[in-house]
Amino acid sequence: MKSLLNLSDLEIGEILSILDEAERFKAGAKCALAQGKLVANLFFEPSTRTQYSFVTAEMRLGCQTLNFNPEGSSMKKGETFYDTVKTFESMGISAIVIRHKENEYYKQLEKLNVPILNAGDGTGNHPTQSLLDLMTIRQEFGKFEGLKIAIIGDIQHSRVAHTNFEVCKRFGMEVYTSGPKEYSEDTVPHISMDKAVKEMDVIMLLRVQHERLESEMKMTEDEYNALYGMNIERLQCMKKNAIIMHPAPFNRGYELTDDIVECPQSRIFKQMENGVYVRMAVVKRALDC
Repeated sequence: MKSLLNLSDLEIGEILSILDEAERFKAGAKCALAQGKLVANLFFEPSTRTQYSFVTAEMRLGCQTLNFNPEGSSMKKGETFYDTVKTFESMGISAIVIRHKENEYYKQLEKLNVPILNAGDGTGNHPTQSLLDLMTIRQEFGKFEGLKIAIIGDIQHSRVAHTNFEVCKRFGMEVYTSGPKEYSEDTVPHISMDKAVKEMDVIMLLRVQHERLESEMKMTEDEYNALYGMNIERLQCMKKNAIIMHPAPFNRGYELTDDIVECPQSRIFKQMENGVYVRMAVVKRALDC
């Protein structure tokens, strides 16, 4: 049983194996042994890219999918999270994909005997997002060692940042942060936004999480972008081969202006494309096929 809960559980070789499998799927490889397998997608938080790229991945592998709606479930009658997930295991599901607002929710599910694929837990982990980020970076540079990456924005509340800090360092990348000091963390060196755009190989922007910060966010979109966002002026200062990334969804005007979203240096939609292939590789690994 091959769950994927966080990348820190995996050796470098295992991560590279998943990336290589994803590249094979991108090149057109098939996985006939997944035909007829049942996969349940349990998303307890809103999602577009992660949820539907998992669904797309499962369907491309030939799996049958169940997409859970918590608003129409027995959880509204008081059923616990554990009992809800256990119900799907009891139905003979082959693997379960879960996103939940609670950090390390999967520790409640240790009794289950079905692979769990973590689609994001609170502010803690987002393993498949980091895998697709690594895939995108490797496609661009052909390596990780020695690259410089700045992750910019609300670090405290970002599961993407927390997962990427750990795995990028393990792969030999120099990792920095930038953004509002009140949402930063001391575990990674801080760099100014203007210095970041001049020195980094990868600029990774994070979404302003308005649903978490509504009462705290005092800046307008123009003010935020001027301090911490990407715009044409900063784009012109970037290194020749540097790229811009964002896990999305993105707030146009805040993290980046309209003219940055699909500029030549942007790899945002390439990340989304790669997300399908990474999730195909992760689901195949979980199904052991």
